Amino acid sequence: MINRYLDHAVLVPQTSRKEAAENIKKGVEHKVKTVCVRPCDIDIAKQLTAGSETEVSVVLSFPHGTHLPESKVAEAELYCKKGVSEIDMVANYGWIRSGLWDEVKADIKGVVDAAHKHGVIVKVIFETAQLNTEQIVKTTEICIEAGADFVKTSTGFNGEGAKEEDVDTMLRTAKGRIKVKPSGGIRDNSRAQMFVDKGVDRLGVNGTSTPAICSTGGQTKDACKCNCGGY
Repeated sequence: MINRYLDHAVLVPQTSRKEAAENIKKGVEHKVKTVCVRPCDIDIAKQLTAGSETEVSVVLSFPHGTHLPESKVAEAELYCKKGVSEIDMVANYGWIRSGLWDEVKADIKGVVDAAHKHGVIVKVIFETAQLNTEQIVKTTEICIEAGADFVKTSTGFNGEGAKEEDVDTMLRTAKGRIKVKPSGGIRDNSRAQMFVDKGVDRLGVNGTSTPAICSTGGQTKDACKCNCGGY
């Protein structure tokens, strides 16, 4: 079922607590794999998903990835202690574009090591719209070396989301050694299914698009009227 591939994102900065709760509930109703929330919403997400099939994922150093590596580790420790199941961290893609590969690897590995101590999955967001193919390939290899669980295309807040050619590059490079998560611009069932058919293991979607993705009826009426940055 397509719903079990979905990380149902509730990440728009101006979302009120009431709106966040309503959107989280929508994810639970559709039995998505996780609701992916802002750090400030971890507690309410844990409450609203309790006893359900839906787990809680949280973003880290979102959406720019420029926090100090030590800050990222501290964030990871705190979120793990709050009971999240998964962390979606933003890599420092400025460092990626600079070719600072030792720094990029250490930045990722610090979070991975902190999270894995608690049994928490780590997905690494590249922001592929800002990278070339060679950088996507190299960063995928770095994530494998660092022990990450997933590579992920985009935050949805800086440029185009998941492009087919970038996802193909990730899958081709991964060769089954790490899982792949397209994210951004996936708003209907057909596009979601297309990526699943390619062999991805998860999909990042804006929560307003979940009803459409879980049906074959097309895009929801409100799917892209939420200032989501294209997520």
